Amino acid sequence: MPARKRKVKLGKTPRRPATTPEGREHQLVSQAVDLAEQQIRSGTASSQVITHFLKLGSTRERLEQERLEHENELTRVKIDALESQKRVEELYMEALTAMRSYAGELPPPDFDDEA
Repeated sequence: MPARKRKVKLGKTPRRPATTPEGREHQLVSQAVDLAEQQIRSGTASSQVITHFLKLGSTRERLEQERLEHENELTRVKIDALESQKRVEELYMEALTAMRSYAGELPPPDFDDEA
């Protein structure tokens, strides 16, 4: 006798809550988007829901998202440059200390050891 086929509802299986706040937020946003899609398909969506998704698809929104991505990249580059500058300054100090010791001068006292 053949096995009975089960009817599976896609996307309707309950998921266990995420273990992190970010994961939980992602789940809730996903459910809200699913609900909005269902309302739009059935014609019961409010004007606010429709307007929200119309704005998301606009050219202006895409340009705004692109601008934000570029700003984030610029911030990362600035942080990297500051860290690099700090490392260069440390290397200069090490080089000066080494040259002083080659010239016979004593290296400056290290105040970090005293506590």
